[in-house]
Amino acid sequence: MLDLVRLRVLAAVAAHGSVTAAAEALHYTQPTVSHHLSRLEAATGAKLVQKAGRGIRLTPEGELLARRAAEIIGRVDAADAELAERIGLQTGKVRVGSFSSALSVLVPPAAAEIGRRYPNIELELADAHPVVAHQQLREGAIDLAIVFRYDDATPDDGIRYTYLLDDPVYLLSQRSGDTLTDHRDSAWIAGCVNCRRELLGHCADAGFTPRIAYTSDDIVVEQAFVAAGLGVTTMPGMALRSHLAEGVHATELPVVRRIYLATYGDPPDPPATTAFIEALRNVTPPRPVGSTA
Repeated sequence: MLDLVRLRVLAAVAAHGSVTAAAEALHYTQPTVSHHLSRLEAATGAKLVQKAGRGIRLTPEGELLARRAAEIIGRVDAADAELAERIGLQTGKVRVGSFSSALSVLVPPAAAEIGRRYPNIELELADAHPVVAHQQLREGAIDLAIVFRYDDATPDDGIRYTYLLDDPVYLLSQRSGDTLTDHRDSAWIAGCVNCRRELLGHCADAGFTPRIAYTSDDIVVEQAFVAAGLGVTTMPGMALRSHLAEGVHATELPVVRRIYLATYGDPPDPPATTAFIEALRNVTPPRPVGSTA
């Protein structure tokens, strides 16, 4: 009976052209590769390799078996992947960390789709700012993060990003058509230290430092303050899809934040995580929010 491991070794020698290269590809030692080739020759009764200078080359019989070995291995690997995917989708678990507006707009329809297609996948959903979500990914506390960024630079930290959509940013005030510089002397409403970084950056780009008069991470509270004339703030369009208070005007700024799906480590991702990523990408991106009275 032909041994699958030895067939894989023969196929690797054929594909890479030498025992040394095959050993590196398979993470074996050279003596191990040579041993498997010898055992395969004994099992088949055929001369499969012959010396060629300082190396070896396959005999016609070796080339024939190597071609068949590649076909066999391809089918076995495909079967293994299909079975792993089926089992993973029957018993999988996905832990997702997401910033709040994506958690309220993007995640619910994606979770509903997963529930319909793969009812045995267990979802754990948590509200996490991107700074926190990145750390949780590295620590293995979550499997997938939905994060936002304002640039395309990808840090070399083991995190893999998949672009999802652009989310426009709006100035919230009591007047339509306001600009950031119109409110350089206004009171501003901002979130926590992590959440206000973007607002401070937008204002710095406009040439001023905002006077933070009120602090809240709750978009309902922030908009209530704006509607009452207590101050102004900025807010992404995705958040405005969740809530837009009466009396608040949303004026689009020349700024977008880019939304990404983030995973950690080498691909491929587990089947259940991949299924949830596909569900998220099937969600219709939010339409831009216009100026609203």
